[in-house]
Amino acid sequence: MRTLLKILAALVTVVLLVAIVGYIWATIATNRARSRTIETHRVDFPIPFPMSEEEAAGLDPEARRAQERARAAERGRHLVNARYVCVECHGQNFGGGVMVDAFPLGTLLGPNLTAGRGSRTVNYTPTDWDRIVRHGVLPDGRPAVMPSEDFQKMSDQELSDIVSYLRSFPPVDNEVPASTFGPLGRVLVATGQLHFSADQIPSHQTAHVERPPVTEASAEFGQHVAAVCTGCHQPDFKGGPITGGDPSWPPARNLTPHPAAIGGWTFDQFVRALRESVRPDGTPIRVPMTLIAPYAKNMTDVEMQALWAYLRSRPPIAPVGD
Repeated sequence: MRTLLKILAALVTVVLLVAIVGYIWATIATNRARSRTIETHRVDFPIPFPMSEEEAAGLDPEARRAQERARAAERGRHLVNARYVCVECHGQNFGGGVMVDAFPLGTLLGPNLTAGRGSRTVNYTPTDWDRIVRHGVLPDGRPAVMPSEDFQKMSDQELSDIVSYLRSFPPVDNEVPASTFGPLGRVLVATGQLHFSADQIPSHQTAHVERPPVTEASAEFGQHVAAVCTGCHQPDFKGGPITGGDPSWPPARNLTPHPAAIGGWTFDQFVRALRESVRPDGTPIRVPMTLIAPYAKNMTDVEMQALWAYLRSRPPIAPVGD
């Protein structure tokens, strides 16, 4: 009996030593991954975007600047409240929020975007905004936890409009701590199963479009709208496990026009699924897709029609599972 207990104690000791060594290795590997420098292109764009000479006809310079700020902020308001869901990570007042709080994965926090105490962006240049939003890279070149693969296709004007909208908010004093990875998160980062968005973007040198496509019920505009969906539903929209999300989240649904996916849905059923979180068979859609409903309600009919047209134009892919 004593021999068996000694053997068990030795096995437990070995397991603990392996776990400790593995944790130390994962921590070092994660710190190394977070401290490396990623090179991106350097871009510049006006904030806000200027009005055309025809639009500004009859306005003095001060009135013109005021109109440009107001128009840009209004466009940005729609983008934030209908398509880019910034408040889910940065809070309703943009003073900071929670992206993921799930031990042992980690605590990933959205920083303060206002001009108040604790702001991370008060001194940002257009280049800094481009790097963090569309590339997932901090001003000092380190990778961020920002899900930038969703926003890589954002045009210069849209990013400028969103910044204009953010700057219209009153300052919020809030010191948001740095995001941290828990034991599981560190192991996943160290083993390459949890990626920074900067590593998911094919090229950090590709130029961005200056303006979005024409707003119309076309597959072209729908492709632009759908770019924000790829972080969960994958670039080919086949769905699957949501990398970097809460471990309790179910896999993202296949959005291709395969009969076993959404190929048998009607446009009205698609709209109801987005805006009311209800499938065609009446069953409720699960988190995190339910978080999208308040924003889908703010999408225009044209945006919804364009998104539907684009998804219907995609090659059908058979679902692996729901």
